[in-house]
Amino acid sequence: MAPGESSVASAGPPVTPGGSFAAPGGSSVASSGSSVAPGSSSVAPGGSSVAPALLDERELAATLEREGYFADEGLCTAIHLALRLNRPLLLEGEPGVGKTEVASVLSRVVGRDLIRLQCFEGLDAGQTLYEWDYPKQLLQVRVAESRGQEVGDLYREEFLLRRPLLRALEAAQGAVLLIDEIDRADSEFEAFLLEFLGDFQITVPELGTVRARTPPIVVLTSNRTRELHDALKRRCLYHWIAFPEVDRERAILRAAVPGLEERAAEGLVRAVQRVRGLPLLKRPGIAESVEWARGATALAEGGSPWPVALRRALGLLIKDEEDTRLLLGHAEELFGDA
Repeated sequence: MAPGESSVASAGPPVTPGGSFAAPGGSSVASSGSSVAPGSSSVAPGGSSVAPALLDERELAATLEREGYFADEGLCTAIHLALRLNRPLLLEGEPGVGKTEVASVLSRVVGRDLIRLQCFEGLDAGQTLYEWDYPKQLLQVRVAESRGQEVGDLYREEFLLRRPLLRALEAAQGAVLLIDEIDRADSEFEAFLLEFLGDFQITVPELGTVRARTPPIVVLTSNRTRELHDALKRRCLYHWIAFPEVDRERAILRAAVPGLEERAAEGLVRAVQRVRGLPLLKRPGIAESVEWARGATALAEGGSPWPVALRRALGLLIKDEEDTRLLLGHAEELFGDA
């Protein structure tokens, strides 16, 4: 129900000194689940509660590696500085290079909940901050009228639907807020987000101002489908995640694919590196190379010779028909020693 449709004045919940709204129970922490739509969250299991801002880059790299994320020196430095300076971390790079996973692994390292906001065209503030539960408000009106009672305040907390940005502010112990694929959202939302990141507070007209109890750790990702505004970039610590070098990608494959032998991992990585050198419409990222390794390993365990398994599993590496035809035309030189 839109504000103004009820003739009953809104008293609102308790407001702390300075005008900030105090959430009952201290916090509103996102519930677990795998949905990534606006309003949903993915809660990571509790981590080791390490304070990574106090770790140097080498210690941070080792901590991330224990969680299964193999970051290079540049990325470790960016994460370290973002945490130490309390700045949002903006990660750009090709799809599949591990941008989103940075937020997930950080949530485990620091022992905070992961709240994910998936961006898309047309995303607005209501879908990211809060909305009022109109069906529940309407039910309240009808029940009150059927009993001959006053409707009462329709803008209480019980009617408030908290969306990711509001939940990130209310998390008592802080949260890791992932704003995924910000380049898919409109420039208007980007401007709104700039204000949110500047103050870490929002105003709910019917309730008051909500300020962050503990500022969230913010990670933004972009596939660079459009150029982001300079104002947003200035507010963030920026890092470009490139495709990994041979040694690091081999370590990723060995960690992600149990049973993958060293020689096979070496051949896979070199094949993927060659594939990325072709004029493809979509170059495969780390996620695709891991899936290719898993698929080929499964086929090999089922009896397929390794070179045959690689070709049969090619659909896990390449996701475009023209790219597939191009690869098959260079199969021998690409996969001959894989």
